[in-house]
Amino acid sequence: MDLILWRHAEAVECADPAQDFGRKLTTRGEKQASRIARWLDRQLPHTTRIWVSPAKRTQQTADALGRRFKTLEELGVDANADELLSLVQWPSCKSPTLLVGHQPVLGQLIANLLKLADGEVQVKKGSVWWLRHREREGVGQTILLAVQSPDTL
Repeated sequence: MDLILWRHAEAVECADPAQDFGRKLTTRGEKQASRIARWLDRQLPHTTRIWVSPAKRTQQTADALGRRFKTLEELGVDANADELLSLVQWPSCKSPTLLVGHQPVLGQLIANLLKLADGEVQVKKGSVWWLRHREREGVGQTILLAVQSPDTL
């Protein structure tokens, strides 16, 4: 199974936590989302399931890809890494899955799957981490296929 994690692009700052859900992408964030979307569009199989947090900034990030996606409350800013792994049916699902979401849960997922001791990886805004589960000699492994930042495209 391939699990692709895309952190939302740069969004406007907001001092009021009650307004966090509606934060929009900045002009820079729109460019970041567009760059990564072009790269992803060339890489993603058409069978990829795309699931997106309901927050405005993640919706705008996913919109840049120009593909249909499903909005999932479970991907919100308070998402739980273990629940998300169960939701995406890791590692048994046959379809690649793209999650467009937030820190810290994306970083927690990466650390969990790669068995990193720190418990969380810092995921740069707008970037993508592509992970794959495979079996080798009867043992499940998670490998990192790619990390792509909008600043390098």
